Amino acid sequence: MLKYLLDTNIVIYVIKQRPIEVLATFNRHHGRMAISAITLAELIHGAEKSQFPARNLATVEDFCSRLQVLPYTDSAAMHYGGIRAALEKISQPIGVNDLHIAAHARSHGLILVSNNLREFERVPGLLIENWLE
Repeated sequence: MLKYLLDTNIVIYVIKQRPIEVLATFNRHHGRMAISAITLAELIHGAEKSQFPARNLATVEDFCSRLQVLPYTDSAAMHYGGIRAALEKISQPIGVNDLHIAAHARSHGLILVSNNLREFERVPGLLIENWLE
């Protein structure tokens, strides 16, 4: 059963295998994690613009074979609209991709794992953890 949605920064820590504590936590939760299709898009973008796109795309593909990639759904879109409106109302917006990832996690009732708590703590009703703390 899924419990966690990994933010892009956590995926990068796991791929680079550092800090080792993040990798250890990742390994303990095997089968209970997913990433958003938005995170996959960010990973592909990073690989494509890197010095070694073919190698890095293969690394992304290998990583994604170890967990679920959740498609972006109508429910996530509904959460996105509500979250964005709420944050704009208090003049505390967050980045567009972060907003989509937060909405995706909240729509599935998953805990978002990120090292970017400063942005995600603003999202009402979002469950978050930082595996670096």
